Order: sequence, then C-alpha cells, then structure tokens
Amino acid sequence: MSTTILTQIAALIVAVFTLLGVLSAIEAVMKRRSAEGAVAWVVSLLTFPYLAVPIYWIFGRTKFDGYLEQRKAVERAVLHDKNATSDALWPNSVNPEDLPHSLKALLGLSRTSVSRGNALRLLIDGIETHEALLQAIREATRHIYMVYYIIRDDEIGREVIEALAQKTREGVSTYLIYDEIGSRAFSKSQHLEWGLAQGINIVPFNTTRGRRNRFQLNFRNHRKLVCIDSRLTLLGGHNIGREYLGRNPKIGAWRDTHIQIEGPATLAAELTFATDWRWATGQQLDLRLEPQLGGEQDAKVLVFPSDPASDYEEAGLMYHQLISDATERLWITSPYFIPDNSIISALTLAVLRGVDVRVMIPDNPDGPIVAMANWSYTRELLPLGVKVYRYRQGFMHQKVILVDDLLCGIGTANFDNRSFKLAFEVTALIDDSDFCGRVAKMLEADFALAESVSQEAFNQKPWWFEAAMALARLFSPVL
Repeated sequence: MSTTILTQIAALIVAVFTLLGVLSAIEAVMKRRSAEGAVAWVVSLLTFPYLAVPIYWIFGRTKFDGYLEQRKAVERAVLHDKNATSDALWPNSVNPEDLPHSLKALLGLSRTSVSRGNALRLLIDGIETHEALLQAIREATRHIYMVYYIIRDDEIGREVIEALAQKTREGVSTYLIYDEIGSRAFSKSQHLEWGLAQGINIVPFNTTRGRRNRFQLNFRNHRKLVCIDSRLTLLGGHNIGREYLGRNPKIGAWRDTHIQIEGPATLAAELTFATDWRWATGQQLDLRLEPQLGGEQDAKVLVFPSDPASDYEEAGLMYHQLISDATERLWITSPYFIPDNSIISALTLAVLRGVDVRVMIPDNPDGPIVAMANWSYTRELLPLGVKVYRYRQGFMHQKVILVDDLLCGIGTANFDNRSFKLAFEVTALIDDSDFCGRVAKMLEADFALAESVSQEAFNQKPWWFEAAMALARLFSPVL
C-alpha cells in the first residue's frame, strides 16, 4: 500500500474521530445532568477524541435509555403491587406528622411509607453478615428474593448457591438477580448452570438490554438485597465473595456494614425486588403481602430505593436532605467520596451551624484516580471545618450515615456521581435512638482505627501530587 493511500486513510481517521468528538461533545452538553460532568466530557472529547469517543459511548450516558423505554410499562405492571403494598403497610405506617423532617421530606421520592414495628440487627463485617445470610436462607419457608451486584464464583458464592438449591428442593421459591457487569465470572460459571438445573430462578439484571444500551456498561444494579418470607430483609455493603470476609490476601481485611430488618419494612423491600424482577424478566411476581411485626422492637424504617431512570437524582437528594437536617452530629462513611458542589455546600452549612461533621474514607481507595479525587476533596473540605479520617485497618467499604442521635442510614449508595446518577441502589433509613446508639458506637470504634487528615499531610506530598489531584478532580464527575 502506497504512502499516499496510508496518508489519506490516516487523514480520514483523524477527520472522523474529530467529527465524532465534536458531535459527542455537543450531546454531552445537551444531556449531562451536571455542568461539571459536561465540562469534563467536552474537554476529553475535544482533546483526546481517539480515546474519549469510544469511552463516552460505552460509559458516558446518564440516562438508562432501555429502562426508560419500558419504564412506563414496568410501572403500570407493578402499580397494583405498589398500591397493595401501601395498603398492607397502612396499619403499621407512621403518620408523616410524627416523622423527623428528613423522612417526611423524602416520602415524596420513596415508593412506600415509613413502617414501625421493625426489629433491627447491626451486622458488622463479613463473617457475621455471611452467617446471617445463610441462617436466613435456612429458615425460609415460602420464598427467597435476592439481588446482588457481585457474586463471585468462589467457595463463598458456591456455598450460597448450594444453600438456595437445598431450599428449592424443600419447595421454597428461590429468586436471584445478579448484575452481569459486576458478576462477570459468575455469569459464565458452571455453578450458575448447576443452580439453574436445581430449579433456582437465576437471571441477569439485563442493564444492556434495549436498542440504545447494547454497548453500555455505565448502568448497574448495585443493590445487595435479600428478602425472606415477607418477614426479614438484609441489605448493605456486602456482596458475595471471599474478599468480603477478608479472605483475599491481595486486599486483606475488609470493613463493611449490613443491616437485618425483621418486620413490615420487608414488604417495601420486596416491592423493590419485584420491580427489578419485572425489568429483568418481564414477569410479575406474586407478592404475599402479610406484614409481620419484629417482636418487641418498634423501630421506624423507610426502605429507600433509587435508580437512574428517575426524574430525580434520588440518592443524591436523600443524602442532601440528611445533611441539611443535621443539628449536632453528621458522620459519613463511604469508600467513594466524590461529592458534587451541592453536597459540598450542604456540608459547609452544616459546619457553620455547629454540627460535628466527620467523613471517613479508606486509606487505600479502589484505584489511583479515585484516590487522587478523594485527596482533592479532602483538601477542599478541611478549611471548611469538615473532619476527614482515613481508615487504615484494611479496605473500608461501608456506606453509613449518622444524623444526630435519632436517624441513620445503611445501604448500598456511595457518595459519588455513579450512585447519584447511574446505579440502582437501596438504603434503609432508620428512626430509632437505640439503634442509632449502636451505630454511633460502631463508628467511634472505626474512627479510633483511622487517621485524622491535617493540612500538613499535603505539605509532605511529592511535587507531582498537585497535578494528579487536579487531573482527578477534572474527571471526578465522570468516575
């Protein structure tokens, strides 16, 4: 092939990618939900179109188009379940006038009401959470609903599948949704095939379904949710795999938090699962709406799901509301702390109100860009009066927020753009002083194992650290 032809081909490729970069940049400006995200993509697309264009069309969407195309049909299909769940919860629902301001404000975004009569168990770290999961499965008598972002094809994943198979043989209906992006190895494993052969209803969430989502990797079902017999719910930060029990030597100790809920709130959690099942399979679950009280405890719980097909950034609004209502104490833990400007403003106002604002992040974040972004936001927050702690006893993965002494949240949503805009999440919001006291003691123990970050830490960094933080900050809206 002559030099002239090669030159013409190269020129054509340059022209095509330049044009695609410009067109993609225009689409980013028109469709991004935030100005920061639009600027980050525009700079990338116009500066490095050969790299940024394919990345944008795989990772750059902020609307889950396939889900939007069928959302109305899904909502119509589950409307009966939603109304029936509300009716079933009504005898155990809390009057909105008796709720803390945050929960009252969030009712407009939630699918159901706040229920009372719930018994709560705080599950700290992987062994306790895994044993609680297996016990809940063993005790099931009617149905098991599970959705997980990550299921590993290892001894822990196999143990869970085998437990589900045993219950299936006993006549219990078992349903399992996995995210095909988070559970890539499991989706191709022989153990999944074995579980299907045993009669377990196992399906992928199908985030890539839909004519405009075929090559999309951005939208993921990040939930970790288990519902048993309309009686018991488990949710929180733990996925299914050996690393969540601290058994992966490359990662080491794993710090995480889960919650077990027994009581009427399980009906709201099952409605969340039923909606996911309807999207994943097109099939309707036959929900058994028989609320059961959680014994002597009387905790008030709001199950708060969020998803990228909503008209609102539900997870972001939830956190913003909780921050805004804090009057004495606001403690936040998240492995991915990349707040937007509105969250930073809310944290600033909380400090100005005299609130004890603390943020705890892992000392060994998941990846260098996230690490630099965490450092960048730490440097911005310190002068504002926010105390930032870096957890040093392994990887910290919990997503917990404590507001004053009466309200807390435990769930799957991180403090970042992905959880706010791109992922399917679920959080349990708890109005109960006794349980919040237990959460406070847990976090106090975590703070004791963390290092408080000072301004001097930045003075000791190498010369390139400033540029790395600036670059990570530029791309943080699209992480």
